[in-house]
Amino acid sequence: MNIREAARKPTPVEELPRPMMGNEAIARGAWEAGVKVAAAYPGTPSTEILEAFTEYSADDVTAQWAVNEKVSLDVAIGAALSGVRAMASMKHVGLNVAADALMSQTYIGAHAGLVIVVADDPGIHSSQNEQDTRILAGFANCPVLEPSDAQEAHDLVKLAFDISEEFDTPVIVRSTTRLSHTRSPVYVSPRQEVPAKAFVNDSQKTVAIPLNARRAHPKLIVREEKLRAYFEASPLTRWEKGETRYGIITHGTPYLYVKEVAPEVSVLKLGASYPLAESVVRDFAASVDRLIIVEELEPVIENAVKAMGIQCEGKAFVPRCGELSPEILRESLARAGLMDTPPAPPDLGIMPLVRPPVLCAGCPHTSSYMALRAIDAQVAGDIGCYTLAAVEPLRSIDTTVCMGASIANAVGMALAGTSERPIVATIGDSTFIHSGIPPLIDAVYNKADITVMILDNKITAMTGGQDHPGTGRTLRGEETHQIDYMEICRAVGVEWLKKVDPYDVGTLYRTLREATEYKGVSVVVGERPCVLDPVRIKGEPLSVNVDNCVACQSCMNLGCPSITWTDQFHEGHRKVKIDTATCIGCTLCAQICPSDCIQPVNA
Repeated sequence: MNIREAARKPTPVEELPRPMMGNEAIARGAWEAGVKVAAAYPGTPSTEILEAFTEYSADDVTAQWAVNEKVSLDVAIGAALSGVRAMASMKHVGLNVAADALMSQTYIGAHAGLVIVVADDPGIHSSQNEQDTRILAGFANCPVLEPSDAQEAHDLVKLAFDISEEFDTPVIVRSTTRLSHTRSPVYVSPRQEVPAKAFVNDSQKTVAIPLNARRAHPKLIVREEKLRAYFEASPLTRWEKGETRYGIITHGTPYLYVKEVAPEVSVLKLGASYPLAESVVRDFAASVDRLIIVEELEPVIENAVKAMGIQCEGKAFVPRCGELSPEILRESLARAGLMDTPPAPPDLGIMPLVRPPVLCAGCPHTSSYMALRAIDAQVAGDIGCYTLAAVEPLRSIDTTVCMGASIANAVGMALAGTSERPIVATIGDSTFIHSGIPPLIDAVYNKADITVMILDNKITAMTGGQDHPGTGRTLRGEETHQIDYMEICRAVGVEWLKKVDPYDVGTLYRTLREATEYKGVSVVVGERPCVLDPVRIKGEPLSVNVDNCVACQSCMNLGCPSITWTDQFHEGHRKVKIDTATCIGCTLCAQICPSDCIQPVNA
């Protein structure tokens, strides 16, 4: 029996599948399950889940961007306690932000279905760390479902709402970058309209005070055992019998690699990694001569199996860091002596082109970081496109820790008193709204001697151009109140405050020098729209008069991808040229060119 056959309320299925990314399938499954409220903060690889809800009627589901992940979960919790199915989605580090709410909500329960979709990022494709959501879920005593492909992502989200309501618990559906962004065929069904329940009018259940929490904790442990029994009997726990020389317990995307690399062996596929289906694991372990655990990232399943007193192997051969692949798994099983060592790939004599990531041509963040480097600032950075300023050629960010950390990090740097350089925190507009306002209040309250630069490019650029409260538009493009960063800064007590256009290089440099000379908290708002979102900006391109170019290479310090080398030299140094097809005419290079050799094409 497969997962679809396990559904309690079967519905008609379309005869032909639709090609869907995992994230799109997750949204579709939630829509079919009758979700009424969905909230999220954008974060790769989870962003497209909420965006996909715009394909469905607002009468069916209210979907909205939240200012951060905790707010998104709090919104979903409020909706679920009010009797309608609700979902919050986020990336793995977003669950850290939402963890406070999760820890209490597992005690309280769900009432109506409450599903949290968390997308992990094995391989750190677009994150500041590589953490395993299963560990935090186990800490919170929250069940975790783990789909292997887009079809299972669709099906398991639907099932997660049923499990949430049957066991009165939030349920985490764990995705990964590979699943979230891989497209595969998905069979879909019509929407199931779920009648709303009444609000939970039980303060002993829904008010998390010590007295109520002490009553709830034993119930939480009993619920965990009921869930364990459910997963032991569920088709989610699938035993695929084969050779018994060795057997593999696996989950999620690694299951597909196992089936490709070792299709002949016995496999126990866990559709739910927490709580563990212990009785099935024991029976499976007894049926094979050698037990191997294949899982991405941490040895969560391996440690749980060992805690049961069962001998098994896993991370001794399977890497603990990074994303798995068929090739890596084949090498791992070869190290374990279970198959021949794969042959080395042929040497084709081809060297890959080294192309380090850079900011887009005309990005307004470029001049901001050039100016900060020019004044020799000690810069506490934050999470966003602008983190690329930490590497060549801008080289002007000294620290980046997590969302919203820049301002408080700068406060600590100032308190340490070990730097003679001006201390500046840089933070994007969406990140400032996400978690930058409380540390700014702290900085003013504690009279920190720092400068804060808010990089306002009018969009959440790093994750693909999503709206937020600073854009004046909702997820569905409706007009709404647009917050004013200048007013926010004044309201929290900032006295030195200026707005500047990053394309006005001279004014930008002068403003930052003045800001860093001020004693106390100064704030500079650099306001200039992103050159890609919501529309691609394209002005009159520039070109280089090569005869006048003195090869000073000042423009190369911008890191602009439109500026490249030529084969011409001046006093032993290469001259440059501009690709007019990609140049957007921002004029930053022209403003810093000492020989005035960069001019508009039609000048």
